[in-house]
Amino acid sequence: MESMTLSSQFTVNKSVVFSSSTVCSSIINSRWGLFNSVKLQRNIPKFRNLSINSCLTTSDNGEFRREKHGVGDRDGVIIVDHGSRRQQSNLMLNEFVKMFRDKTKYPIVEPAHMELAEPSIKAAFNLCVQQGANRIIVSPFFLSPGRHWNQDIPSLTAEAAKEHPGVSYIVTAPLGLHELLVDVVNDRIKHCLSHVAGDADECAVCIGTGKCRLH
Repeated sequence: MESMTLSSQFTVNKSVVFSSSTVCSSIINSRWGLFNSVKLQRNIPKFRNLSINSCLTTSDNGEFRREKHGVGDRDGVIIVDHGSRRQQSNLMLNEFVKMFRDKTKYPIVEPAHMELAEPSIKAAFNLCVQQGANRIIVSPFFLSPGRHWNQDIPSLTAEAAKEHPGVSYIVTAPLGLHELLVDVVNDRIKHCLSHVAGDADECAVCIGTGKCRLH
């Protein structure tokens, strides 16, 4: 990628959103081919699988330099789900964030709900900055790249970022198609069948609902 023209905000494949200081090159795997980079423009075709390959940041002279992968001490991670009127569903996100924080050891990780419940994306963004984050990584806890990922979450994140002009941000890909999800789905199936057979208790998701049974 030889040159880029950056506006204050832009979208890669209508999904990965950055401030003006950060640009990411992507590897896009699809059944039609492998692309080593993407051209930044307003209307880019959708591809089945997208993953962030590397990040480039602007230097003082406007040139791009490659940054090492990974979450740093000054990064804040926001894991955002849809949000629900059912409080128990919202609390499940808190439990996942705790698991995520404990396993990754990332210092700044906050939950957020896109709508219907608190904390909002804006509130979580503010909390991350208060803890010293100068880059916010918004990770959608969504399976598919629908409208919420393409439009709503980037828009809400951009609005939150207006109060923190020195802080950059990125909205990462949703869960999508990932090999590890095969293991998760298979584990759920096996556990529920074991419960039905009387060989296992209800899992943390089904417990107390009585839904894990044959009809």
